[in-house]
Amino acid sequence: MLAINPQYVKPYYNRGIVKLALGDNQGAIADYNRAIFLQERSANAINPQFADAYYNRGSVKSALGNKQGAIADYNRSIAINPQLADVYYNRGNAKLALGNNQGAISDYNLAIKINPNYAEAYHNRGVVKSELGNKQGAISDYDRALAIDPKDADAYNNRGIAKSDLGNKQEAISDFDRALAINPQYADAYYNRGTTKLDMGNKQEAISDYDRALAINSQLGKAYLNRGLVKSDLGNKQEAISDYDRALAINPEFAMAYYNRGNAKSDLGNKQEAISDYDRALAINPQLGKAYLNRGNAKLAMGNKQEAIGDYDRALAIDPKDADAYYNRGNAKLAMGNKQEAIRDFDRALAINPQLADVYYNRGNAKLALGNNQGAIADYNLAIKINPNYADVYYNRGLVKSELGDKQGAIADLSKGAELFRQQGRMDNYQKAMSIIAQLKGR
Repeated sequence: MLAINPQYVKPYYNRGIVKLALGDNQGAIADYNRAIFLQERSANAINPQFADAYYNRGSVKSALGNKQGAIADYNRSIAINPQLADVYYNRGNAKLALGNNQGAISDYNLAIKINPNYAEAYHNRGVVKSELGNKQGAISDYDRALAIDPKDADAYNNRGIAKSDLGNKQEAISDFDRALAINPQYADAYYNRGTTKLDMGNKQEAISDYDRALAINSQLGKAYLNRGLVKSDLGNKQEAISDYDRALAINPEFAMAYYNRGNAKSDLGNKQEAISDYDRALAINPQLGKAYLNRGNAKLAMGNKQEAIGDYDRALAIDPKDADAYYNRGNAKLAMGNKQEAIRDFDRALAINPQLADVYYNRGNAKLALGNNQGAIADYNLAIKINPNYADVYYNRGLVKSELGDKQGAIADLSKGAELFRQQGRMDNYQKAMSIIAQLKGR
């Protein structure tokens, strides 16, 4: 047909459809271009049938990553025929890919207005609503999608994510279960179910789900990351590091994998290696405040107090409500002898979170170093109120009471501290406390 009449529009359009079906995207675009060019030159330039040509060319452009070009073609298609729900739906998808969430929702609304049974439009509108923080609205859209298509595994999975974000963990797991009943090879559903189980404290079950996700998709880096987090929480630091290594082999720009590998290394005493990992995490994401915090902790443990303070300062510049950063900066200042500055940082930490027993304890120590014995006792009292099994606080409060002449109070506190030291396996501290008790009783 084209050899006989190369100006005939329809064969180019049809050949483009065939090429698209065969995966020849560039060839399809070339044929759509020719068909559209010829149509625009014809006497009937506005041909309702050619709304599909713009739509199909837009779909190919979108698949090739040219989202703006796709939107331009969808606009032309809509100008010819404004009743094509698929065009609005795909224009919404292109807008979503470009970060235009509200524009995407507007297009999904139009697609649904034309076709109230458009399950995919409800589903994708739910995805955008969830991204915008409207979890309940997202769930409503997933409900509608599932009422139309009860076999939509993605809708169950995404509804589960929204429910989990709202704290409805058990309902979320039920949705992940349904997604997996429809598609037993759904790696993301195993991952999301594992994450929800982890939130509920079911660590071993979470690991099992991450294992299943990775058996299906060995390139799912986030599953290695989360499995590493669980293993680290369970004390398996080396296994956790191996999982972080795998996550980084998949994505060398995975800042959280470097950060958590640094945490595991720090827990194992490898402070310098931990610092290297925190450095890498921060090179990728300079706004990762916790990486500054933990790098500061590692530096402080190595005796680099001034460098540690610098990292705590950076952490607080990112998050001025980080109580841990104030607390640890206070510890660094206390170690440098700046007791009053340390107390100010402990005060700030407690203003953010008044339930931190360690902060009361160390503020008490700073006050004690300044000769404020009663102030120290007041802080030790508060630490014990929060943590009644805080052996070091009983021990220190006993020493202060002894200094103040309260022999019986000192013996009571030291005895309590000694018993807790013994229960915790800290025998050197136990023996030290018992020795002081013996001295007090012998007076």
